[in-house]
Amino acid sequence: MLYTLMAWDKDGALDVRMENRPDHLAYLDSTGVVRQAGPFLNDDGQPCGSLIVLEVDDMAAAQAWADNDPYAKAGLFRDVQISAWKQVIGG
Repeated sequence: MLYTLMAWDKDGALDVRMENRPDHLAYLDSTGVVRQAGPFLNDDGQPCGSLIVLEVDDMAAAQAWADNDPYAKAGLFRDVQISAWKQVIGG
C-alpha cells in the first residue's frame, strides 16, 4: 500500500537539514520502500520540508520508517503527516 509522508522543517533548520542530508539520502536508498521523494521549497528556493511516497504494508510500517529517518532523529521537523494514498495518474 502507498503512504505519503509530508514533513515541514522547523524554522531556521536549514543547517540541520544539510548536515543530515547524506544520511537521509542513504536511508531512502537503503530501505527499498521509497517510490518518490523530494523537498518542498520556500519562496527563496531553499528546502523547507519533504514529500515522500512509501510502499509499505500498513500505517505502522510507514510510521516506523518515518521514525527512523535521520532527519526525524535529528529533530528537523516541526510537523509530520502520514496518510494512505491511492495513485491514480503516473507510475
